[in-house]
This record gives sequence, structure tokens and C-alpha cells, in this order.
Amino acid sequence: MPPEDAHRRPIVLVLGPTAGGKTSLSIELARRLPGGGTCLGADSMQIYRGMDIGTAKPTADERAAAPHELFDLVDPDGPPFTVADWLEAAEASITTCRNTGRWPIVVGGTNLYVQNLLYGMDAPAPTDPVLRADLDAMSDADLRARLEEEAPEDAQRIHANDRRRTIRALERAAAEEEGTPTTARAWDGPPREDFVAIGLEWPVESINRRINARVKAMAADGLIDEVRALHHANRLGRQAREALGYREIVDHLEGRCSAEDAFERIKIGTRRFAKQQRTWLRRFRILPRTVWLGAEGKTTAELASEAEKHIFSTYGGSTSSTE
Repeated sequence: MPPEDAHRRPIVLVLGPTAGGKTSLSIELARRLPGGGTCLGADSMQIYRGMDIGTAKPTADERAAAPHELFDLVDPDGPPFTVADWLEAAEASITTCRNTGRWPIVVGGTNLYVQNLLYGMDAPAPTDPVLRADLDAMSDADLRARLEEEAPEDAQRIHANDRRRTIRALERAAAEEEGTPTTARAWDGPPREDFVAIGLEWPVESINRRINARVKAMAADGLIDEVRALHHANRLGRQAREALGYREIVDHLEGRCSAEDAFERIKIGTRRFAKQQRTWLRRFRILPRTVWLGAEGKTTAELASEAEKHIFSTYGGSTSSTE
């Protein structure tokens, strides 16, 4: 497809739970799609340089298999990186992909990023006076524990001492749990039209086993050494230090728990994170031009074939490399 037709090339979203195989599928699609694709990271922690093992960032071999962008954007000890910062970078990468005849493949890790890419930036969350009074009466420690339980994705990006943002995140989580439309998550409005989406579905028991295996692999790959180097160099800023997998290892390095306990807490936290992701993913089911693929028992190649069929049946293009 020549560059002048690039506007016809949709964003390809790859959605699904953590440890669900999104990275592998996105790379396979980038290799298969005519003209090639570029994998665009949508993960609020993979944007940090040096935070590789604990964020499950694509490996050097995976990056060599297909072009990757929106990874390693900023240093972990730099200024806060916002959703608006990511959106600006993402739109620039999407435009570049289209202008060079490549497919922009957005690999969803932080569903808040994906939601804002589709619907636009969040408006202020509504306030329930009764809930606000209850939250205002809670201690900072209790608020943090509740945030990690009810909205672990928000807990990854909100500092433990940021009481105001913690309360707002809990208000949004409560509204979403009740199925109440909120201005902060404008699911009732139309999303942008220039995308197709592939979601990967897993049984809860299977994804929990995959999470446990991933955390075990992180330990073997040297997560403690990675965190130790960043921590000793004072390179973990407020946002980065709160990342799931890093705060637990920091607690170990500072003597508050054993390594074994730290990794067990990472497993528990990641499983909670996956549970919270399932709430987001239920809302993504209302998206048009979206298919959900059962992933258990299938190879990446099989999933990619199913995804290709959906992309081209929706997009109306050809699977031939000659267009």
C-alpha cells in the first residue's frame, strides 16, 4: 500500500490479561501483515529505561524480530510520565507507521492508555458524597491497601503518599464496579473509528498459572539484581518505585521482607492486577470491530491466523503482500 493510502491502514489493538501472550501475538502479526507492522507499547511501566525484567518488557530477541516503539521513553528517576505524554507519543508513532506503509500495532498493557487512545482524555471523575466521606476518614495506609486491592493498575502509577489521586482512583473503581457510566471512562460515547481489535481470552485458573510461571522466570532472570542496581544508584523515582514487582523487591533490599516473601507478594499482586484488568476488558467487549479469541491450547501462529482473518474481514483489505 503506497503512503498516500496510509489513512486506510487501521490501528491494530492487541488486548488481553497480563501474561496472556500479547507480546508474542503482536510480533507475529507485525511479521505477517503486508508491508510489516510496528509494535507500539501501551504499558505505563515499560516506558522506563532499565526496568526490563520486572515489567516483562520485550527482550532483545523479540525486538529484533519486529520494530518496537514506545518502550524506554524516559528515565525512571525523571519527572512523572502522564497519560497525555503517552498519547502524544503514540499518535506520533501511529502517524509515522501509516506514512511509511506499516501497520501500527498497539499492544495493550495499561488499559487506561488504550481507553484514552480510543475515547480521548479523561474528564474529572464524579464524586459520591457518601463514598467520599468514607474515604476521607481512612488513613493513608488503609487507602493504599484498598487501592492495591480494588485498582492495582492505578496503584502502579499513583505514589503511596498521593492521597488526593488515591481517593479519585478509588471513586472511579467503585463507579466502574457498579457499572455506572462515568465521565472519566466515557464508555457510552463512540470510540474512534480507525482501529480493529483482537482480544485474548484465558480461563482465570490458566492465567494465574501463567502469572506464577512468569514471576518465577523473573526471579531466575535476575530481577533482584536489576532492582538492586536501580535502587543503589537512586534511579527509582516516585512513580517507578511503586511499580508492581519493584516495590516488593525494594522492601526486600531494605530488610522488610525476605526474597521469598517478596516474590510471593509479586505473584499475589499480579493476580490481583489481572482480576482488575478483567473489569476493564469486559468494557472493551462493547467495542466495534473487535474479536475475542480463546487462547488456551493454541499456538501463537494459530492465533495470528485467526487475528489476520478478523483484521482483513473488518478492514476490507487483502492478506496478499502485493496490494
